[in-house]
Amino acid sequence: MNNQDEFFSKDSLVSRRFAEKIVNDTLLKCDDGELFLESCISESLVIDDGKIKNTSFDSNKGYGLRGVCGESVAYSHSNEISEKSFLQSKELVSQVSKNYSGKFSQNPKKTNKILYPDINPIDAKNFSEKVKLLQDIDTYLRLKNNLVKQVTSSVFSEYQRILILKPNAENYADQRPLVRLNVTVVVENKGRKEVGSFGTGGRDTLDTFLKNNNWKKICDKALDQALVNLDSIETQAGEMKVVLGPGWPGILLHEAIGHGLEGDFNRKKTSAFSNLLNQKIADEQVTVFDDGTINNRRGSISIDDEGTPSNKTMLVEKGILKNYMQDRMNARLMNTASTGNGRRESFEHLPMPRMTNTYMMSGKYNPEEIIKSVDTGIYAVSFGGGQVDITNGKFVFSCTEAYQIKNGKVERPIKGATLIGNGPDALTKIKMVGNDMSLDAGVGTCGKNGQWVPVGVGQPTILIENITVGGTKN
Repeated sequence: MNNQDEFFSKDSLVSRRFAEKIVNDTLLKCDDGELFLESCISESLVIDDGKIKNTSFDSNKGYGLRGVCGESVAYSHSNEISEKSFLQSKELVSQVSKNYSGKFSQNPKKTNKILYPDINPIDAKNFSEKVKLLQDIDTYLRLKNNLVKQVTSSVFSEYQRILILKPNAENYADQRPLVRLNVTVVVENKGRKEVGSFGTGGRDTLDTFLKNNNWKKICDKALDQALVNLDSIETQAGEMKVVLGPGWPGILLHEAIGHGLEGDFNRKKTSAFSNLLNQKIADEQVTVFDDGTINNRRGSISIDDEGTPSNKTMLVEKGILKNYMQDRMNARLMNTASTGNGRRESFEHLPMPRMTNTYMMSGKYNPEEIIKSVDTGIYAVSFGGGQVDITNGKFVFSCTEAYQIKNGKVERPIKGATLIGNGPDALTKIKMVGNDMSLDAGVGTCGKNGQWVPVGVGQPTILIENITVGGTKN
């Protein structure tokens, strides 16, 4: 079944021709807009200590009609796809274009690129197979180490189909699979409990990410983190050198500067990076991309939720700010082009500039060189929660796995470490960039204005000088 059949079959309450007429009548007097149709099914399964703790299956279908005139936006959405509902939405959205003489923006150019298979990942593995996988994870971890006291594992699968209608019968379609496997382990020794977690996923079937018993490697990484934390000591607070490991620590880059480079914040001049295009904002070793075109990655999209082809956008080149991430509205108002970053959580939400896969490129240093250059500091391998203020770039991140560095060597693991700083300031303090860039394992989810979308992050090993570390040691 193609996307047109999904929404405009012979049994539908509305025809394709009627929908196209609604789009033309409503939007040709606007600057921009679209009819966004979505069908999405998802399944989740959580097993705790070998027993099913929670399972769910959701199905959602609906549309959103948006009209944009200048900076004004009208939006109407419904889970009823029918002539009656379309007419009601037309009446509401048409209000934005009354007494307005706009000219509709040029429709996006189409693309033939395919970044992920058109496959329903929920059906690719039956429910009993998923239950067995998660129970095998529980058994494997308990047999591997007798300190394991609790195992929680989960599988999430989603299949989203979208169809975007623009004026003059232009249409754009995408079919997006998404899967994720997570493992969390609790270990206990002499009354002390610690936690470790790891996961993987992306835009394909679950089996793709679990080839060659890869689920055991995921279990091992979660267990190793828990055991490391079991041996951790209190963190000494203070200002010191911090080495960030490759891959998932790129979440700090995502939060501390990524959001600040989204177009809406810069158009409104509420970002710490407003008016800094073509100016130096980081050391010349720093080059950053947002890239939604990587095959099968969690944050990748063949087209964004406005129909614009996904793009590889250079944000920072050798320390110079080159671009912001743009959707169509903010790009038009800033006299530039969309970068294919117009994303939305679902048909119930408006699109806005959002990251896809955001990462820093490799530099020239071996990771060992970077560690050896540090007399006293910490080595942060993994992060948990964090908070960022977009207006000034201030951030706080908690480390879930980190170590002391003394005299150029990685020593005891530490617990309770938090990194406290300012995104723009931290960029200028990056002194060494490693040659080992890697992307995260495929578990990132980004929140903005109440909307959540899947994303990817990445970076090489990097050294940041003089960042404040919050600790638990008096």
